[in-house]
Amino acid sequence: MNSLKTRIVWSYLLLIALVVVVLGGLFATLITNYYYGSAQSSVKQRAVSALATHNRTMASLKMHDQADYMLQYMVEGDTRLQLLDVYGKVRMDSDGLVENIQYTTLDVQAAMNGQTDIWQGNDPYYKERVTSITIPVWNDTHVVSLLRYSASISAVDDMVSQLLRMTAFVGLAVILLFLGLSLWLAQRIVRPIRELTRAARYMADGDWTRRATKRSNDEIGQLAETFNTMVVELNHREKLKNDFISSISHELRTPLTSIRGWSETLKEGDPADNEEMKLGLQIISHETLRLSGLVEDLLDFSKLSAGSMELHAELLDLNSPVKETVAQLGVRQDQTGVKLLVSLGKSPVMVYADANRLKQVIINLIDNAFKFTPAGGTIRVSISITLDEDYALLTVADTGCGIEAEDIPHVTEKFYKANTGQGGSGLGLAICKEITELHAGEMKIDSERGAGTVITIKLPISHQDKSAT
Repeated sequence: MNSLKTRIVWSYLLLIALVVVVLGGLFATLITNYYYGSAQSSVKQRAVSALATHNRTMASLKMHDQADYMLQYMVEGDTRLQLLDVYGKVRMDSDGLVENIQYTTLDVQAAMNGQTDIWQGNDPYYKERVTSITIPVWNDTHVVSLLRYSASISAVDDMVSQLLRMTAFVGLAVILLFLGLSLWLAQRIVRPIRELTRAARYMADGDWTRRATKRSNDEIGQLAETFNTMVVELNHREKLKNDFISSISHELRTPLTSIRGWSETLKEGDPADNEEMKLGLQIISHETLRLSGLVEDLLDFSKLSAGSMELHAELLDLNSPVKETVAQLGVRQDQTGVKLLVSLGKSPVMVYADANRLKQVIINLIDNAFKFTPAGGTIRVSISITLDEDYALLTVADTGCGIEAEDIPHVTEKFYKANTGQGGSGLGLAICKEITELHAGEMKIDSERGAGTVITIKLPISHQDKSAT
């Protein structure tokens, strides 16, 4: 399984392994250079010192006398000293006379050419690892013999091998340690993600009570907190949706029941009874309008949710749709006992808007005001402009029951109904707010329980060809 935990562990492991290999390689190189360099330096120092002291004497002697002189004055310590002729053949060895030994190693070849070089490797005759330096003995202009100093580096090999094994062991231990640490870190990272995944699966199965555990304040902790907030909001919206379905079912059933009941009554009643006929048709007409309004709300909500509502905007005087709407709804004053007053602008207030959609907003606001204002109350509709003359203000104020403070932020949410005792779809104010915002405007609600409600629509004024209007 290509899980997040596996990828995290492999990422950490590969990174640490690369670091360990690089640092281990550098350390091994330094150790090797140090110890083998020290061995070579020691042999070279002895050879150079001996050459400086004995070169003149050695150069004046014959090969046999050189061997005697070397054994008597130059042999010291654990360094093997060999006397070679100019062809690389051993004439004398500090360990004794050796026959039929001839060296062709790089240091010997260099000495034959009058140069000094250091070589390290397996001695072809003594079968041991050595570091050697061969120096030529000059007699004026030509080489008369070669002095070869060599020292065993078996102890150095053992020391370097031990250090390299220790380095490898420490590197492996570090890798294993970081492997365990990466497993622990990956578990800490993956565990809350798995819990989030598990909670999401429970939600997908319909269990909306699950919550993610916030274990830290890092990004994953914030994700868990955001997830829990989302669950709460989804629960809230699910409740609103269920309440809406229940409410709209009741709202649709009520006018349909009235229409059906009066239809059957009129069908079976006395055709000559004009009063009953008139009352029945009036109720059917009223309930039909009510049913149509509910359906229109649902259609508008569907368009707004899909982002498909189109505005047929034009340059118009805001006074006109307000005046028409007030005149249209003014007949409800006698039915409700609520006064509807209007205060229009003294001069044209030009806005670029869809007249029908603006009338829909005004109708909704005035209808709500009538619905929540008791008999004897007042509804005031007014138009004004801001001091900078950039915005038009359409205000609908009533003296009704008002809205609770905790309900005000939510009354423009879809399906929300602050007073469940009243009918309606719970979409009216939400649709008003959406239409207002489509006009680049704002809707503000001020209300106090028992003191009434003031709703203000703020729309940008159009200054196009204002003088002509």
